[in-house]
Amino acid sequence: MNNTSCPLCSSREFVDFHKDDSRQYLRCEICRLIFVPREYHLSSTDEKSHYDQHENSPDDPGYRRFLGRLFEPMNGRVTAGSRGLDFGSGPGPTLSVMFEEVGHDVSIYDPFYAPDDTLLDRQYDFVTASEVVEHLCNPSEDLHRIWNCVKPGGLLGIMTKQALDQASFPKWHYKNDPTHVSFFSRHTFSWLAAIWSAELTLLGSDVILLAKIRRN
Repeated sequence: MNNTSCPLCSSREFVDFHKDDSRQYLRCEICRLIFVPREYHLSSTDEKSHYDQHENSPDDPGYRRFLGRLFEPMNGRVTAGSRGLDFGSGPGPTLSVMFEEVGHDVSIYDPFYAPDDTLLDRQYDFVTASEVVEHLCNPSEDLHRIWNCVKPGGLLGIMTKQALDQASFPKWHYKNDPTHVSFFSRHTFSWLAAIWSAELTLLGSDVILLAKIRRN
C-alpha cells in the first residue's frame, strides 16, 4: 500500500472502497477511478485463459444487439467510409464486422489475439473499445495510447459499466470478474475528458463517446 498510486492519474490520494474474500478495491480521490491493487491481478497466462472461454461471435444475434448500444450512436456520428480501429477485439471480433458491413474500413488490435503494435502508431477516424477499459492494468498508459490513435475531429467510443456508489458496490456483479481491475464512473470520464479537452457524451449506463476537437 505504501507504494500504491492511482493507475490513471498517479495520485496517492485514495481510500479503501471495498474488500471482499477475493481482493481489495481502492478509490482515487482525484479522478475517482476504483481500482484493484496490483497484487490481486491475474498473471498474463491466467488472464488469457479466462478470455479463451469467451464465445462471442458475429453469428450471435444477442451479442450483436449488445454491441449495437455502441455501434448505433457511433455509426450515426462518423462519415461514410471512415477508417476505424477496434481496440481489444477479443477472440471473436464482432464490432469490427458490424462497421465493415455498413462500409467502414476497420482494423483490429488485441494484446492477446491480434497483437500488431504497428496499428497503434496510426490514426483513425474512430476507435472503439468495447468491454475493454475495465481490464486495463495501466489505464493511464493504455488510454493515452488509444486517444493518440484518434484523428483530430475523430471519435473514441467506449463501452463499460459505470461504477456504482459505495452502498451498491458490494452486490455489483461486474466487479466479480477477476480480469476486471479498473472501474470508471461518470466523474472519472468527466475528469478524463477535461484532461484531453475532449467533448464527452454519456449514453445510458455503459456507453461513453469522446470526440477529439479539431484545433485550427
